[in-house]
Amino acid sequence: MNQATPSQTIRVDLADRSYDIVIGSGLIARAGAEIAAREHGIRCAVVTDRNVAEAHLDALLESLAGAGIDAAPLVLEPGEKTKRFDELIHVCDHVLGAKLERGDAVIALGGGVIGDLTGFAAGIVRRGMKFIQIPTSLLAQVDSSVGGKTGINASQGKNLIGVFHQPNLVLADSDALDTLPIREFRAGYAEMAKYGLIDRPEFFAWLEANWREVFAGGAARIQAIATSCQAKAEVVAADEREHGARALLNLGHTFGHALEAATDYDGRRLVHGEGVAIGMVLAHEFSARMNLASPDDAARVEHHLREVGLPTRMQHIEGGLPATDILMKHIAQDKKVQRGALTFILTRGIGQSFIANDVPQDEVFRFLEDKRAS
Repeated sequence: MNQATPSQTIRVDLADRSYDIVIGSGLIARAGAEIAAREHGIRCAVVTDRNVAEAHLDALLESLAGAGIDAAPLVLEPGEKTKRFDELIHVCDHVLGAKLERGDAVIALGGGVIGDLTGFAAGIVRRGMKFIQIPTSLLAQVDSSVGGKTGINASQGKNLIGVFHQPNLVLADSDALDTLPIREFRAGYAEMAKYGLIDRPEFFAWLEANWREVFAGGAARIQAIATSCQAKAEVVAADEREHGARALLNLGHTFGHALEAATDYDGRRLVHGEGVAIGMVLAHEFSARMNLASPDDAARVEHHLREVGLPTRMQHIEGGLPATDILMKHIAQDKKVQRGALTFILTRGIGQSFIANDVPQDEVFRFLEDKRAS
């Protein structure tokens, strides 16, 4: 891994819909200038949540005003339960009420919930408006702000209603992460580690050696975010609509989403990145059970995630384990299911993930039953 520069720019190459991911320190204070340099004469709505607003909204509005950009802020309640239809309508009404036009922008200032919800609104209001991501959580900076997947949750499962709507710009301010609760930073780190486990074993090894510096901030943090964004940008450019290789980005998510749904998206019990951490361990353990990979790889993954403070077992979920038949019901609603056949991201070793189609449901059921008892 090379030493980081003060800021880095990653290009997501999607022809006429290409955009920059800018990663560095102080970007919220420079947001107005960064936006004005790329989008001339726009007005905008800014959607955020109460917690992020207290820390960063004033600085962003001051930056936008300094660049001559009019902004109409909307502050929502924090948490996964904000990703629902009535809040989507609320955001759409706000954007229309501000009399914004199709050429204007909707800015998401916040974590993955705000980004997903706001991006969905930007994709459907006036049949598609400009969309700018200013992610303030590690999870959003390395994953959900990049790639154009937007949406809300349904009672049947997570992110089942939405659209692909690429942002026009992503500004990832590494300083914003200093205000994150440690639990949220760890949750984002799970998504960062995922890129190493998919197909960059050298990055996973680098994280094993340098995770403390990433948590501390500075050059190592910027470098790790940039590496993660580069990994996702390459996958998105090759498979924007998740018809093939992009599904690899869901390593750990089939199990993780089922755990989130089974806990009713209660962030006190389980947040998304924690579900992904448990899910990645389960994916490696299931791969070993199917004689695809060594059990040593699963043990290595669990050791590292546990070392940084993430939950790695279903038993670590506060409030007890969901029943296996409930988990299987949620797994059957996964977006990767095709004509009822289960699709998982499995692995042949660290950095050797692949898409496994037609995974037998009874094998998954027995595996989960055994994990509940272990």
